[in-house]
Amino acid sequence: MRGVGMDRDWLDGMLGAVPLPLILIGEDDRILAANTAADDIIGAAQVGRHHAIALRQPALLSAIETALRDRVGGQARHVILGPSHEVTYLVTVTPMHGNGGVLCAFQDITERELVTRFRRDFVANVTHELRTPLTTLIGFIETLKGAARDDPAARDRFLTIMEQEAGRMNRLVDNLLSLSRVEAQERQRPAASVDVSALINAVTATLAPVAQEADVVIEVTGGDTTLPVPGDADQLTQVFQNLIENAIKYGASGGKVTVVIHPPGDDARIRIDVIDRGEGIGARHLPRLTERFYRVDDHRSREKGGTGLGLAIVKHILNRHRGRLEMTSERGKGSCFSVFLPRA
Repeated sequence: MRGVGMDRDWLDGMLGAVPLPLILIGEDDRILAANTAADDIIGAAQVGRHHAIALRQPALLSAIETALRDRVGGQARHVILGPSHEVTYLVTVTPMHGNGGVLCAFQDITERELVTRFRRDFVANVTHELRTPLTTLIGFIETLKGAARDDPAARDRFLTIMEQEAGRMNRLVDNLLSLSRVEAQERQRPAASVDVSALINAVTATLAPVAQEADVVIEVTGGDTTLPVPGDADQLTQVFQNLIENAIKYGASGGKVTVVIHPPGDDARIRIDVIDRGEGIGARHLPRLTERFYRVDDHRSREKGGTGLGLAIVKHILNRHRGRLEMTSERGKGSCFSVFLPRA
């Protein structure tokens, strides 16, 4: 901490007692003092210099000028570029009685803004996902009440489509509820023990009719060894059902889905690979696949009943189990989704 023009000990004690970044500006427009936390914002060696050199953003400079000139406090946003993302501060500018200066207090509101943006985007995405099937249903209902009232063939065709759209909305609601439950339990470590091999064999047996309809063969290797892990059986079933079903749906052109259960490695983790030989996924899409409502091919995903939430649910379940998901893919050669689960 540094200070000039006022009692150094008093400044050090006042500014150092507050955990927020603080900058004191004198009536001559120069920075009188700044605590250590403020160095990350304005940099070192700024004390004694004009405040506009260190704080260059117009909104904040305007608030400081108003406080210095009119003795009226205010607030302004101040955004700096952090190591991995932008950091946003809400700066409260307060006139100091007695010395003509102003005190700038910086509150980090980055997380709050991210949450607000996330909620806004989430509501917008859910609304978008529901609007299309609802519009379809309303249109067909109006048609059935009017022009198609006495047309049995049209009525049957429209009712089939209406059933599909209603099923799509139902899947979306189910996935939203599932995601909410998973998030609520994410910090609660599972206490039960689950045999991963038996669980995957059960999942593949359940999905056999889906694979047969898609003309896909599911092959499991390494599933004959008991491999217990701490886990929630229902949630882990959801993980592998989602991954294997996705491999069947989107990798069907390869005709085969392979599930490889690897024995524990040196890090005492079990690795399970779900491999398809389909079209593959472009490299630019891989980092975003676990984002909510993100789709590689929006139209194709909807045609196959996808909601864009499956891999987000997988990610949160694996977080709860202290596991992780890795994805690799090459266009024209297929994809591999690898699940890593700790043994203890």
